[in-house]
Amino acid sequence: MHASKRYNVTILPGDGIGPEIMRVARSALEAAGARADVAFAFEEGLVGGSAIDAHGTPLPEETLEMCKASDAVLLAAIGGYKWDNLPSAERPEQGLLGLRAGLGVFANLRPANVLPQLIEASTLRRDVVEGTDIMVVRELTGGIYFGKPKGFGVNDAGERIGFNTMVYSEPEVDRIAKVAFEIARKRKGRLCSVEKANVLEVSQLWKERVIETHKQFSDVELSHMYVDNAAMQLIRNPTQFDTIVTGNIFGDILSDAASMLTGSIGMLPSAAIGLEGPGLYEPVHGSAPDIAGQDKANPLAQVLSAAMMMRYQFGEEGIASALEKAVNDVLDDGYRTGDIMQEGKTLVGCVKMGELLLAKL
Repeated sequence: MHASKRYNVTILPGDGIGPEIMRVARSALEAAGARADVAFAFEEGLVGGSAIDAHGTPLPEETLEMCKASDAVLLAAIGGYKWDNLPSAERPEQGLLGLRAGLGVFANLRPANVLPQLIEASTLRRDVVEGTDIMVVRELTGGIYFGKPKGFGVNDAGERIGFNTMVYSEPEVDRIAKVAFEIARKRKGRLCSVEKANVLEVSQLWKERVIETHKQFSDVELSHMYVDNAAMQLIRNPTQFDTIVTGNIFGDILSDAASMLTGSIGMLPSAAIGLEGPGLYEPVHGSAPDIAGQDKANPLAQVLSAAMMMRYQFGEEGIASALEKAVNDVLDDGYRTGDIMQEGKTLVGCVKMGELLLAKL
């Protein structure tokens, strides 16, 4: 039987628990795809520590070329104690930065939705976090992390200083705004742009361009919030937010704050996308080398990352929803890996969790 659609997906299992959770996600994708008459051609590449061990570099040229030639890239996790003492330019994390740059992905999508089954894991009260479903769209390749000039110097008084430059060009803001409006349109149709326009010129430009881009998306409701207030409101009343768009450093901080509303960071997927070409889809959690190879890993964030890939890369809402429903159903049945274990629930390993998901699919 030939499937009516076929997607070429590069899978990068990476390091630590990566290979274990990737096996589960791959099987789940194949099962959900088969039901929708969609097939996958998977190619596997090395990145991070495993690539350093095999090729002496965290991002081999052939891995990057394989990724560029595919329809989407599904990554597990990279890094581990083994490579911690390497000079920073040679560490596994450089593989991820090189991958983002090579694929031209400038928009980081970080969802924070509180799953009803895990609501007690949140450090906030149930009545505050219940129903939280936020998507933070963070600009990934500009702003203060990349702005020039930067470095160390001496001021007029002869004192040593460190300096960085927060800079955004109009095209950089326009393209991230466009992605955010399109995502808000797929969600509840509300976008909140977060900046610091009362103090920063770069934020004034940001706000101006977001308002201009809004003209193409009049069906989406646009609001604005200063970043300090947004941080406070995320904790005070997170359910007021639908989609948030913001710059690199503000997004870095706010997306981590939002992820902790859920109380279970090991459950969160993410994506990095550009205007065209393959996006990069990966769980937020790390490679957890301390439990690698022990069948203790939680594969659910990897499966949810695969669901994000199906929704945002391919527009396959049916497959995305099927994967998300399988995760929900397994949690409803009371199955938990060690990281999300609760009293009265059933502890299972990574392999067993994968089997339970397949049974649901």
